[in-house]
Amino acid sequence: MEWKNIYRGMLMGASDVIPGVSGGTIAVLLGIYDRLIAAVNGVLSKDWKKQLGFLVPLAIGVGTAILLLSKLIEWLFEHFPGPTQFFFLGLIIGVLPYLFHKADAKHSFKMNHVILLVIGAILVGSMVFLNAGEVGVMTKLQPSDYILLFFSGFVASSAMILPGISGSFMLLILGVYPTVIGAVSNMHIDIIAVTGVGILVGIVVMSKIINYFLTNYRTGTFALIIGLVIGSIVVVFPGWPSTTNLLLLSIVAFGAGLFAAYILGKVEYKDEA
Repeated sequence: MEWKNIYRGMLMGASDVIPGVSGGTIAVLLGIYDRLIAAVNGVLSKDWKKQLGFLVPLAIGVGTAILLLSKLIEWLFEHFPGPTQFFFLGLIIGVLPYLFHKADAKHSFKMNHVILLVIGAILVGSMVFLNAGEVGVMTKLQPSDYILLFFSGFVASSAMILPGISGSFMLLILGVYPTVIGAVSNMHIDIIAVTGVGILVGIVVMSKIINYFLTNYRTGTFALIIGLVIGSIVVVFPGWPSTTNLLLLSIVAFGAGLFAAYILGKVEYKDEA
């Protein structure tokens, strides 16, 4: 068992609670994205024990973070949305040099890879123009609501596993985010179960697609992934703070994110330096 994955999973789980921040992005920042995709695809292979040794601690971390930190993240996002997003902004920007190094962009990127990078950035960056609107918590759920929750889980996890695209934001777009996050906070098992099954199916399907491209078009896929991460900067950016106190707090949070990225880079990418 790769028990170090528990803390990695906690970072991914905490980020997945926040609309606009992608768990896939955090996996890229941690340097485990391609390993994660390969592990999900290898669960039914002869190396299933090895893959579960990677995935189980990661899942424990994700689940622990979502259960224990959902209320904290909700509180931070409600009371300090700007500084919270500035922290993740610093984290994303700070780790970009490591991503370019991992992809060996200096030597392997050609014009077509640069184009893929730009396409990825535009694809995710354009999501800033999507309006989620205000949606309340579902009550007295009907069968059609459970179908919507399953579909939402499928779409969200498909997005979640792609760097730069936030699963939580997709839940907002689909109008079920308050219902799902409320269910997690208050342990409404039926909602958690239906949405969870949708999430699992989405992860399996999307991971197979991504694994194919990572295996057959690795450099191009990495170029697109880096573009997706760059595009997420636009989505995560909350706008300039309206008060001096918020500005100072946001600067500190941004600096903390940069520092966290530096530490992650030293720890997670030390073998590639």
